[in-house]
Amino acid sequence: MKTCIALMATLPLFWWACSHPVKQTASGLTPSQFETTVDGKPTALYILKNDAGMEVCITNFGGRIVSILVPDRNGEMRDVVLGFDNINDYLTIPSDFGASIGRYANRIDHGRLIIDEDTLQLPLNNFGHCLHGGPEGWQYKVYEAQQLDGKTLELFMHSPDGDENFPGNVEAKVTYTLTDDNAIVIAYEATTDAPTVINMTNHSYFNLSGDPRNTILDHILTINADSYTPVDTTYMTTGEILPVEGTPMDFRQATAIGAQIADPCEQLENAHGYDHNWVLAAAGNIDTIAARLVSPETGICLTVRTTEPGIQVYSGNFLDGTTIGKGGITYNARTALCLETQHYPDSPNKSQWPSTLLRPGETYRSLCIYEFTVAE
Repeated sequence: MKTCIALMATLPLFWWACSHPVKQTASGLTPSQFETTVDGKPTALYILKNDAGMEVCITNFGGRIVSILVPDRNGEMRDVVLGFDNINDYLTIPSDFGASIGRYANRIDHGRLIIDEDTLQLPLNNFGHCLHGGPEGWQYKVYEAQQLDGKTLELFMHSPDGDENFPGNVEAKVTYTLTDDNAIVIAYEATTDAPTVINMTNHSYFNLSGDPRNTILDHILTINADSYTPVDTTYMTTGEILPVEGTPMDFRQATAIGAQIADPCEQLENAHGYDHNWVLAAAGNIDTIAARLVSPETGICLTVRTTEPGIQVYSGNFLDGTTIGKGGITYNARTALCLETQHYPDSPNKSQWPSTLLRPGETYRSLCIYEFTVAE
């Protein structure tokens, strides 16, 4: 009986998918190029479209946004994120392009995790630290996918106890919803059967010019933050929270990303550009703008809202011309900007910061909204 009920529940989704066949997306992707099997699980490309003509393409491999097609000031549709145009590249070229990151976004110092006096050692995969859940984080795993309709996609991840040595069986869900006012609403949820840490985010690489041959140094950035968390030469947070005033970290007023990125500054030298967490002034308020990014060339404007206390801003410093993405375009340094809503890096080892601990009976929830408009 349970099997029959489950089959009946999936029939509407099967009918919806079969009645909306797509040979090529508006952004030029071929869905069949994303079909394979990874660890016995099927991968595919899922397409969200709204009544305004915006299109978002997502693969359930890593829960990755592959393309975002939005109109510029002249009404021309432009793809504003970096990525690959086939599943094989996602499988063989290490990247975080567009990924749904888990269990823990950003870095944990030397991979050391203490929960209830138990010390755990996580794998080290970035300058002696554990980054984005380790070398086999969720961005390299297949989410179970359910497309509810043309504007909503649900992704599910079962992360077993001991996954990258994190404790507890975790059930997580990422829901992508495309609204008719050109916003992507990303809702995260997770539960656990043992105390663990959770910090999920999206790792899209934005270039609002629509042409990643251009750098993002002319993009105008605003961050609603009076302070940030400095890092050492291994990109690890020091535990301090410092004011942005009088430093190249001050984006309280709209400023070109390239305006001060080459200034003599220890923090810029440590991170080889911007790769820092900003402490949001209106932490937890989804109705308040956390960050705003504008391309002067196209007029495309991205507004970020979140329930998270911080946002990691990364200026694509490690893109080095060795990766070829969609359309055969080479991704060079600083051709994209990441805006990752999150708890602060290494929060589990810094008790003075907002906690990322999740216990049985609790539900982790996080909300991020990427809204696209045209700047006046």
